[in-house]
Amino acid sequence: MHKRSFLKTTVAALALAWGAAHAADTPIKFQLDWRFEGPAAFFLQPVAQGLFKAQGLDVTVDSGNGSGGAVQRVASGAYDMGFADLASVMEFHANNPDAPNKPVAVMVVYNNTPASVMALKKSGIKTPTDLKGKKLGAPVFDAGRKAFPIFEKANGVSNVTWTAMDPPLRETMLVRGDVDAITGFTFTSLLNLEARGAKASDVVVMQYADFGVKLYGNVIIASPKVIQERPEAIKKFLTAFAQGAKGVMANPAQAIQSVKARDGIVNVALETRRLQLAIDTVINSADARKEGFGQLDSSRLSLMAAQVSDAYGTKTRVKAEDVWNGSFLPPAAVLDVLPKK
Repeated sequence: MHKRSFLKTTVAALALAWGAAHAADTPIKFQLDWRFEGPAAFFLQPVAQGLFKAQGLDVTVDSGNGSGGAVQRVASGAYDMGFADLASVMEFHANNPDAPNKPVAVMVVYNNTPASVMALKKSGIKTPTDLKGKKLGAPVFDAGRKAFPIFEKANGVSNVTWTAMDPPLRETMLVRGDVDAITGFTFTSLLNLEARGAKASDVVVMQYADFGVKLYGNVIIASPKVIQERPEAIKKFLTAFAQGAKGVMANPAQAIQSVKARDGIVNVALETRRLQLAIDTVINSADARKEGFGQLDSSRLSLMAAQVSDAYGTKTRVKAEDVWNGSFLPPAAVLDVLPKK
């Protein structure tokens, strides 16, 4: 065989081998709940490090515009899996009982809801009871606003009025004094308030989890179609995700580079702080260490289902057993990722 022919044959064979290997990778389209901010590193880092590839998965991660949208896109079949607030998953199930493709939670990431009530100290608001008769502000779809009746009941709050606004105006309106307090994710609104001139020391933060509201936060969701047709892919995804999560929590500053690679205009220092705040408040929380990363407590899930049914005023009651499937979780050794306190 001539040298040129041999080279052509070799190159062709290598190309075929590469194509065959990558053709075997199972594609997974993944929908985030929000923009490419600090917490997105939990999904972007394992992509960048090839952890999903090592499991035979071809994962693409897209930014989102809210948990409700993430649930709907997975339900529509446009995405295979996603990241969304568990209350949004419950709401979708209860309001769309006949929907053919209702997403199911397969792993807990935020063991506690990131929702909190925030006010400026100069307002005189220090405790939940100080909210009586006050004006609160949040977008109508905000998780904290929708779950506020649970916070209200747990803390004896009454007679609040609400002002709705688009997300970018929430913290601005608090700083301007247009509202007395806001609801929002702690690691989002606190840093946004700082960006608008407020010092962290001047902000009162009442995290729902610290005031009797034990709702689970964001979870990884999968469509029933994927669960039925590609169950092994879900197991492999969660394994790679857990491996990546351990690295993200061990070195948030390094992990944030995966976010920067997807959105070049992100403020690295700010998003590193946001990521660390998310880790400290809702991922490596006392409840997460008690229940285990990725997992949940069935009695707590049942209570949340009842609370969401009431607070959200759903068409039908939420059935806890319909929104959770923990059978795809990796072994305990793989889930042992939380930094020791």
